Amino acid sequence: MTGAGGTFYRVRVAVLLVILAGVILYAARDVQSRRARKTWDHTLSVALVLLRDPAQGPLAPDALPALHARLPALDARLTEELHRYRPGAPHPFSFRLFGPVDVAAPPPSAEGTGFVDLARHTYDLWRYVRPVDEAAGLTASDFDSRLYVVVRPPVRRDRTMVEGESEQDGRVGTVSVELDASMADFTLFVATHELFHTLGASDKYDASGRSLVPDGLAEPTLVPLYPQRFAEVMARNRPLSPSEEVVPASLDDLAVGPATAAEIGWAR
Repeated sequence: MTGAGGTFYRVRVAVLLVILAGVILYAARDVQSRRARKTWDHTLSVALVLLRDPAQGPLAPDALPALHARLPALDARLTEELHRYRPGAPHPFSFRLFGPVDVAAPPPSAEGTGFVDLARHTYDLWRYVRPVDEAAGLTASDFDSRLYVVVRPPVRRDRTMVEGESEQDGRVGTVSVELDASMADFTLFVATHELFHTLGASDKYDASGRSLVPDGLAEPTLVPLYPQRFAEVMARNRPLSPSEEVVPASLDDLAVGPATAAEIGWAR
C-alpha cells in the first residue's frame, strides 16, 4: 500500500498501538497496586460514602451520628484481628466517611456472572459513582477501596435489612441498609464484609446462609467447637451449634478466621 492511503493506514495502526500500550500499562499498574494492598506494610485508605434517596423519607436524627461514632470501634477491632496474625503491623485501615449524598436510584447490581455481565456491571458502576464522588468531594484515586452505603429509614420497627455487593478483588463495594442507631454496628460489619471482598476474600456461607465448616468459623480449632465466640467476617452469623446461628450483636463479635486471613494476605 502506497501513497496517502498507505500513510493514513500506518498512522491509524500507530495510534491504535499507542492506545493499546497505554491500556496494558494502566492495567499492569492497577494489578500491581491491588497486590500491594495485601502486603500490609502500610495502612489502606477506605472511603465510606453514604447515599440517601430523599424519596425514602428522613432518617432518625441519631442514625448517622451513631454510625460515625462506631468507626473507631471498627478500626480497633480490625487492628486487634490483624495483630493476631501479624504482631506489630500498622493499622490495617483508615476509614473516612463522606456524605450523605442525595441520589435518585441505588447503585446498579450485577445481573449475571458471565464475563460480559461483569464487564457491563463494572462500566455501569463506574458511570454511577463518578457523579457521586464529585458531589461528595471524593477523589477515587486517593483510596484503596470505596464502599457506597445506601441508607434509608426502616420500613418496620421489628425488622431491619442489610445487604451488600462488591467487586471481587476490586476497589468498589456497595451496601444497602435500613438504618437506625441500633443498626450501626451491624451495618459496619456488613461494610467490612464487602471491603474484604475487594481484597480477595470469598463468602464463607452456604446457599441457606449457614456458616461453612471449617472456613466459615472464626475459631475452627475451638474445643468444644460450639458455641463459637465470634462471627467470621465472611460468614453471616455466629454459630451456636451445628444447626443454630445468631446475628452478630456488636462489632465485638467480629473476627477474621484463618481461611479469610490467608485470602487477604494477613496469614503468611
